[in-house]
Amino acid sequence: MAIPVIDFSKLDGKERAQTMAQIANGCQEWGFFQLVNHGIPLELLERVKKVSSECYKLREEGFNKSSPVQLLNKLEDQKVEEDAVKRLDDVDWEDVFFLQDDNEWPSTPPEFKETMKEYRRELKKLAEKVMEVMDENLGLEKGYIKNAFSGSGEHEPFFGTKVSHYPPCPRLDLVNGLRAHTDAGGVILLFQDDQVGGLQVLKDGQWIDVQPMANAIVINTGDQIEVLSNGRYKSVWHRVVATSNGNRRSIASFYNPSFKATIAPAATKEGVHALYPKFVFGDYMDVYVKQKFQPKEPRFEAVAAMWKR
Repeated sequence: MAIPVIDFSKLDGKERAQTMAQIANGCQEWGFFQLVNHGIPLELLERVKKVSSECYKLREEGFNKSSPVQLLNKLEDQKVEEDAVKRLDDVDWEDVFFLQDDNEWPSTPPEFKETMKEYRRELKKLAEKVMEVMDENLGLEKGYIKNAFSGSGEHEPFFGTKVSHYPPCPRLDLVNGLRAHTDAGGVILLFQDDQVGGLQVLKDGQWIDVQPMANAIVINTGDQIEVLSNGRYKSVWHRVVATSNGNRRSIASFYNPSFKATIAPAATKEGVHALYPKFVFGDYMDVYVKQKFQPKEPRFEAVAAMWKR
């Protein structure tokens, strides 16, 4: 079993209907799919790989002094019986930083800023194309999701990029790469390592590998798409398994609602009840940051109560 791989370029040809159906299936049955021939220049993706790897080399010493490394070293030094060693269940074996339009970016290597600005522009355009496909598949007017995320055009949707590396881990039995969770936001676009695996998706009770694929962009749907679609599209549990070989690169971009946007299920057919509450996305994020690695249903209940106040 493997997550769907979809040729995005076929939306413009004779196989449009089939491609639309494949994307609908990816959203409904998996919550994850991989796009190839997505329109992002391969030369740009090569530059992104290069500057990200160079940036990590400058950060590697810092990671080696970080809390996850120190905690694992301390655990290994403890002279206790093997079956008494506790896993580090609240730690992620990850080096990470975030890129937004209004925060400070790494200044080295010199090409980092220019390359990542160009990459983010391309990813944002791709996200909006994917959302328009979702609009059409859900029977919504073109631009519905983008409009909802912007508070009917009053606010700018949030677009952030998380640059992660998962270095080789000496004790895979004791630590996670990244703990299992669903994503809080809208549409997530991941440019993952094409050599080192580790990302897994929960499907029918089984953890399925998201196979590394050169120059593909992995798409997944977040909690807000689940709400807007009234549950037709699901945000799914996923995790990163630590590996002992290779340093896995992961660059995830998040096209999310503005924190001021009100999110609710799109108007449903007569007789179909809204299965999710109406809430302000900023309120949802306040709950999410405290409950990221827990089931999402209590998060929806919490924001429903906040809206009724």
